[in-house]
Amino acid sequence: MVKFAFPALMSLMLFFAVQAQGQEADATSYQAGMDYAVLDTPVRTRNSDKIEVVEVFWYGCGHCYSFEPMVKQWKKTIADDVDFWASPAIWGGNMGLHARAFYAAKALKKFDQLHDPIFTAMNVKKNPLANVDQIAELFAEYGIERADFDKAFNSFSVKSQVKQADARQRGYKIAGTPEMVVNGKYRVSSRLAGSPSRMLKVVDFLIAKERKAKAGK
Repeated sequence: MVKFAFPALMSLMLFFAVQAQGQEADATSYQAGMDYAVLDTPVRTRNSDKIEVVEVFWYGCGHCYSFEPMVKQWKKTIADDVDFWASPAIWGGNMGLHARAFYAAKALKKFDQLHDPIFTAMNVKKNPLANVDQIAELFAEYGIERADFDKAFNSFSVKSQVKQADARQRGYKIAGTPEMVVNGKYRVSSRLAGSPSRMLKVVDFLIAKERKAKAGK
């Protein structure tokens, strides 16, 4: 028994050593232009005291719908020095309406109740939310009266936030969804990272990079 156990133990130790080396190499080998893009002009963050991570998404994007559960789990792991938030993408079609729905839900303080249902409506129930009435009907399912919906949806504040989101995505040079922008400097996409799960690993790498840069000041 001992004669065969020792080689088996050595093989197992070697396996874990190789795995650890592979993970370490993966965590340190992310390269600009290959795994993430560096913005030519950094975009100002909303809180310079923290490391900002912005998720750019669209409710009608199937990849965003699949990515959202991963993001929720990832959010539980981030440190207090990370400022994570989401920003809707807007470049055509009804995306502007969906961005207004995003900010209206926040204005009505119903975002936590509505965020997932809006995703589900478009990606599972195949409700395109193609007009204001369809969006209002969805909000009504969560107890929001039409008058309150209209007031929020058509408010100056919501429209202004949509314009800001549009300007922000232009500054980020967003090429698709979902994408994540770290500290207004780096853009991470599944196209560059290779997969949604690897996107989050690249984001973690860039957070560590920015944290080290801040500590060096």
